[in-house]
Parts: sequence; structure tokens; C-alpha cells
Amino acid sequence: MKKKVHILLIALVLMLSVLLPNSAALAAAKEEKKQTSMSVSQSLLSMTEARDVTIEVDLGYKADLSKIEWSFGGKPLNAWKKWNKDKGDFTGGPYITFKESPQYVKGTTRIRTVLHFDLLFDTNDLSPRSIRVKYPQFINHYELAVKDPKKGEKAAVSLKLNVYDSYRKYEEIKPEIDQIFNEKKQDRYTEYKSIGQTVEGRDMHFVVLAKDKAAVNTYLNETLPQALENPAQLQKDIQSGKLENYQVPIWFNNIHPDEAPGVDAMLDLLHQFTKEDVISYETTDDKGNPQTVTLDVNDALDHFIFIFNLAHNADGRVNNTRHNANGFDLNRDNGYQTQKESVIVTQEIAKWTPLSFLDLHGFVKGFLIEPCTPPHNPNFEYDLLMDGMLDNAHAMGRAGIANTAYEKYEIPALDYENGWDDATTAYTAMYAMFHGAMGHTVEIPDLNEESNKALIYANFGAVKYALDHKQELYMNQLEIFKRGVNGEDNKEVDQWLVNQDGKVIGRDRDQNRNFFPDYYVLPVSESLQKNDLEVYNMVEYLIRNGMKVEQTTEEVTIKGVKYPKGSFIVPMHQAKRGLANAVLADGEDVSDWEAMYDSVITNFPDLRGFDRYGIYQKNAFKNKTTAVSKVDKLALAIDKKVEKYVVGNTNNDAVKLVNELLGQGRDVQYVTEASGDYRAGDFVVLSKDLQSFASKYMVEITPAKGELTTKKLEKKSIYAAGSAASKFILNELGFTLGAEADSSLIFDDQGKAKVQTGKTYIFSGGGALKYVKDQNIVPGLEYGNTDFYHEGILKMNVTPNHIYTSGYENEEWIYTASGTWIKTLPAGAQELLQVSSAADFYKAGWWPGKEQVKGQIMAFSWQQDDYNMVAYANDLTFRAHTKQSYRLLSNAIFANSVK
Repeated sequence: MKKKVHILLIALVLMLSVLLPNSAALAAAKEEKKQTSMSVSQSLLSMTEARDVTIEVDLGYKADLSKIEWSFGGKPLNAWKKWNKDKGDFTGGPYITFKESPQYVKGTTRIRTVLHFDLLFDTNDLSPRSIRVKYPQFINHYELAVKDPKKGEKAAVSLKLNVYDSYRKYEEIKPEIDQIFNEKKQDRYTEYKSIGQTVEGRDMHFVVLAKDKAAVNTYLNETLPQALENPAQLQKDIQSGKLENYQVPIWFNNIHPDEAPGVDAMLDLLHQFTKEDVISYETTDDKGNPQTVTLDVNDALDHFIFIFNLAHNADGRVNNTRHNANGFDLNRDNGYQTQKESVIVTQEIAKWTPLSFLDLHGFVKGFLIEPCTPPHNPNFEYDLLMDGMLDNAHAMGRAGIANTAYEKYEIPALDYENGWDDATTAYTAMYAMFHGAMGHTVEIPDLNEESNKALIYANFGAVKYALDHKQELYMNQLEIFKRGVNGEDNKEVDQWLVNQDGKVIGRDRDQNRNFFPDYYVLPVSESLQKNDLEVYNMVEYLIRNGMKVEQTTEEVTIKGVKYPKGSFIVPMHQAKRGLANAVLADGEDVSDWEAMYDSVITNFPDLRGFDRYGIYQKNAFKNKTTAVSKVDKLALAIDKKVEKYVVGNTNNDAVKLVNELLGQGRDVQYVTEASGDYRAGDFVVLSKDLQSFASKYMVEITPAKGELTTKKLEKKSIYAAGSAASKFILNELGFTLGAEADSSLIFDDQGKAKVQTGKTYIFSGGGALKYVKDQNIVPGLEYGNTDFYHEGILKMNVTPNHIYTSGYENEEWIYTASGTWIKTLPAGAQELLQVSSAADFYKAGWWPGKEQVKGQIMAFSWQQDDYNMVAYANDLTFRAHTKQSYRLLSNAIFANSVK
């Protein structure tokens, strides 16, 4: 009986062990019952919009509310302070406060409260540069936590703090493009590509949205080629109705990534254009009466191809800088194209040749929408561009303010007298105008969500205007191309070309001839050309930017000048002759204007240092040329029997070659005294060392003969104390940059160097010269200045047979951008450059008071005891476009790098 009871007891225990939880399970259940929770009314916070967040927390029991700890991002709430603009730090008022004190919801363990997140920077506009550079460090997900220190219980939730709701980091752009493509309507054709990589290797995101693939192919392969080759026939086909269904591009762009809403607005537009059939928005008519506008997206895609350039300056988006990773403002580089991003984007603009180009910027409080003030670039067909640009600007402005809190917009062409001109090739929108596009820079007021909305609606307005006026706008673009093809210098342009007094001056037609030559000749000839290298670089530039280039198949004599076979010809009877003339012509003297926005000179021949000839004779080269689609630089003809060659110090490739040879430890001798055909400043290298560079560098070489006075060159490091351009150029030329303490050579183009004995200093530009004077570095030095922003191309007398001016002719056109000259030299100084005293000393630019520089000294060298210096009042490194002046810098470096 006992045994039976025992068995029953064991069975009961086993059964209970199955039915009843063990102690661990009981503990888990108890823990599950006590599990904490937190919910919030919204999880997105904005730095530019104060927000109230309703929070409910349940710790599973009623804790002492007075003891509970609240934190955000691991810091107590009261540790978060707003920006103090007076002190320049975060010591302002509280950023996070309780709008409603924490209380228990009646009959529950839930705590309810409302937290107020104020404006982190104490403003709803983050556009001021003092704070614009600071906001990226705060973009993050932060833990909002509630903790009971007594029991250790904690509840938490993640909140995202963004600049404004629509702001995307660079890393978020491509995933969002992919998401848009996945969610788009099936009848929308989208295409993504990276058009290239930035300086730091990031993809430049580029999206095409069209009706279908056929629309894109037809435009690029049929419509556009005909527009450029035979625009008159295309006009007839459109007017007759023969060509009814055709699409043309509208391009959306942002080049300054710290003007952040530009990129975000484009992504928002892409969302809507790929998902919606109809977009409705508010606007007003020309009398201010409210209107509701309906934009039919399918109808728009029947007429347009939308292009979104979403990462023009991807490195800048990551680093939150206006500049690219090399320190260049790309919106000053579209004409010069010294930066790889500029080369990539301008080539795409030339390829697509859009009808409308919208570059989205900030920040102008008046909500600025171009067109611009005069002076206008005379190479634009401005009368045709303005037959649409003003009305388009109004359409954008009205839509922008009707749907936002902004109450006004301003158009510089109507509302400004001067100072917001389009005389330059520098800006992206202006560059697009050379391709016949309506080019608009749009400057929103603020950096916040409201300005992002303003851009979105302004772009809706631009698309709707283009849709309503497509044929007349496209006919105007075709008329621009037709004038070019026909070589027509239409005087309707003249009414837009005025001086500061408002007087019409028109295009400068010297001797009443056509403003545009019939040809430009870029010879590759010893007697007609001083820099073959830059000719080849120019030809490559022209082809890349959509212009025609040809090459002569025989010698051609024009007015007694024999242009040899192989000379490059730019025929100016072509659709995009305006851009060709803008980069090859002398440029304009606009010195009568009281204000200019930026540099107006492009002039590649003088700033890059090569010869070109304008030919005013129709058909002068007819049937004597062949088209050039690509250009290959000439390889060096090196005779292995020659032991040594003299490399002429005549172009920048010579500098690069020498620096690469020195970097490899090769022997390079520096000619210190002129002898026969050899100049001081030339280089002597071994033939065997030259062999591997025969196809890489285009330099002048001659066999070394006779006795030459030389010194061995050393590879020295240079400290660049000034601009980003100076560092870029020294790198580009192959010099080694070093720390100030370790470098015996210092280059300063801004006035930042700490002058010490035992070093050689090369100063360039007005700011650096002012520094030399203010620090009394050179006793007795006096300089003159009109304004440090004045610029010009000056005829200069070059001191001959001097090692610092080696490779230059006795008279050269040299650029400066700082309105400065030298009035008196110190005792013992050697003059290097002097502005000509001739009546034609000044060629082009903006320099009110330029007469004061006539005949003045522009550069000198000076040595005293253990201190050596070369100073140029002109700018050697301006935006890396002044390649003609680079050898003035390299000469000074090499002359002080010999044993």
C-alpha cells in the first residue's frame, strides 16, 4: 500500500511539473507583466520648427514622479541648451521643456506628458553661415528615455532630429531614388546613372524621367542633332505640323549643397512626377488674383524629359560646404572647368541642351528669381532668351509665394539696378544659356521646410509655364541655333546691351563688321603659336562642350598669313557659336559699371597663354578642313642616340615633367645662364629618363649641345599658406606640399605666412602684397589699390633674360583679379613685370579707375641677408584658370631649389 501511495505521489509531482510553471517561468512571467513601454505622438523633430511631442510611458507600476529622470541623447533634458548667437556657443535658453508636467493617467500606471522641443539654433532659418556649418553634427537618432533610479526601470524610444522634415543626407539620396523607382507608376520611364565621381570618389547621381525610352532616344539621336545642324528645317516641320510629338528637356539642378533645399526639392519633385497623374497648386494671375492650377503630369511627359542632377557637388553635401573637396566654388567654374565635377556636369549639359535650366540656390531674403541685371554677356542671343525668361520667372515666383508663407519675390532684371549680372560664363544657369536654355538661378529666402516648399511650387510653376508655351519657347531656342548656323549677327540683341547710364551700346562691332568672326584659327606652328599644349587642351574643351572643331588639310593663306596644314579651325557658323566666342574672344571692358557680382573674364587664349586668330572672311577654309571628334596630344620624338635633351620652360607640362623626374630621383639640371638658343630657366634631362614620358607630356625638346651653365635641381617641399587654389595648383604641377616648419619655400596668395629668415617667400595678389606692406616685411614698399575685387587683362612688359620670367616673351597679356599695383620698390629690388604705358594697356574686365595702373610695376624680387622674396601684385592662381601665370610661380620655386 505504501509503495502504491509513493508511486501516486511521484506521478502527481510529474503532472504538476508539466501543468505548473517552474520558478524561472514564474519570474519571466512576472517580468513580462512589468515590461515597460513608451509611445510618442511623433518621432521626427526639426531644428527649424518647434514641436510639441505627447509622450506616454508605462513602467509597469507607479513610480515617484518627482524622482524620475528624463534624458535625451544620453543627457538630462536641462543639459540641452539653445544656440547663443552673441557668444557663439550653446549656452542659450533651454531647448527641451515640459509643456505639460508628467502625470499619471487616472486609474493606470501610464505617465502622460508633453515635451516642447524648441528651435535648437534659436531661429527657424539656418541659412546664416555662422550656424549653417554646425547643424550636420546634430542630425541623428536620439534616445528619449525615462528612468526610475530607485528600481532601475527604464523606458525609451528613438526620435530623429533633422534639419527640416525633407532634408536628406547624401547617403540617403540613392536609396530614395531606388525607392521612387520601385513605387513609380508603370507608365513612367526612369533612368538612373552616376555621371561620374567627385574628387573624393562619390557618385554623382543623375536621373532622367520621361514618357518612355523612345522619347529619350528620339530627342538625343534625332531631334537635337537636327536642331543643331538644320534648325530652320526643324522650325518648318514644327510650324507645319509635320512634327507634332516631340519632347525636350527641362533640367533641375543644385550646385551649392549647403544651400540644402535644392536637392531635397528635386527629390520631392521626382516623387510627385513619378506617382501622380495630376498636381494642383495655387498661384495668381498678373493682377494678383488667386488661381488654382492643375498640372497634368502625363501631358507634361508628352512634351518634356525631366532631368534631375542630384549630386552636382556630392562631397559638399557630405561635408556641408559650398565648395567641392578641392576648396573650389563650382558655381564659379562652369566656364573655366578646372574641377572634375564641372567637367562632368557641363559635358552633360552640352549633351542634353535643355530648353529650361533651373538651378536651385539660397539664400536671398527677397526670394530672388533670375533673369539678371545688365551688363549681359553679348554672346547670348538675349532678345530671344528674354522672350520667355521674364514670364517664366513670374510664373515661378507667383506659385512659390501662393503656397507658402512668403509674400514676395524679386527679379533682378526688374528690381535691381546692377550687381546681379550675367556677364560671366561662371554660373551653371548662365553656362546653360550658352546652349540656348532659359537659365534661372533661384535663391530661396531661408534654410527650412518652408523654403523647400517654395522651391517645389516654383518648379511646378516653371513646368506649367513651359507646358503652356512650349512651341514658342522651343522656336526661340531653334532661332538661337539658326542665327549661329547662318552666321547672323542680329541687332535685336543690342537693346539689351547697355552701359551704367542705361544707354544702349550694343555689341562691339569693330569697323562695322560682324560681332562674331567667321572662324578662329588655333595654329600649331612655331612661328604662329607660343603654346601648342594649351591649343590641344582648348580643342578638347571645345569638343567636350558641344562645339565643332576642324583641322586644315592643307596650308591656307589669308591676308598674307600662312596657316599651316594641321591648324585647328573653329568654324563660327555653328549653333553654339556664342559659347565658342565667349571663351575665345578678348572679352569686354565693363569698367563703367558701379557694381558687378563676379569676375567677367573667360578669355582662354590670354589666361591659358596660347595664340588664336579671328578670321573675318566667309568660306576662307571651305573644303580645306576635316572634322575633329577627338584630339590626341603629339608624342615626343626622342632620339636614343642623343644623350641629353634641353626641355624648354615654355608650358606647364614642362613643370610637371620635371617634378615627376625629380620625384623618381632622376637627375635634372637647371640652366642658370642663357646660351645660344637655350634660356635661363630651361631644363636638361637624360634622354633615357625622358623615354617613358614620350606620350604623357607635350613639351619642347632639343638635343643639348655645347657647354651649358647649370645647377642640379632638388625636390623641395613647398608650404602653401593661402588659398585652396594655391594648394590645388601646386599639386597639379607636381610640387610636394609640406608643413611650414619643414619647408624652405613658402607660397602665399592671401597674406597668411609667418615670415622667418632662412626661407624663400613667393607672394601673389593684392591681399598678400597688403600683408607684406602692413607687416613692414620689405622696407620702403608702397602699393596702390582701387579695390581688391577689380580685375583685368593687362599688357605687361616682362624683364628679359631673368630666371624668374623665363619662358615668357618681352611683352605679354597677363591677368590680375585684385586691383593692385606697386608704387615704389625697396632699395636693391629687381623689377620683373611692369604694366605697359601704351594706350591699349588694358584689354578686358571690370576695373573702375584702371587708368591708375598704367605704367605701374606689377612684380619684383628682393633679397636681404638670409631672406629672399618674390612678390606679384597680380594673381597667379585665380580659380586655377590663370595657367599662363603658373610658370611665374614655378620659376620662383625652381630658382630657389638648386644646389
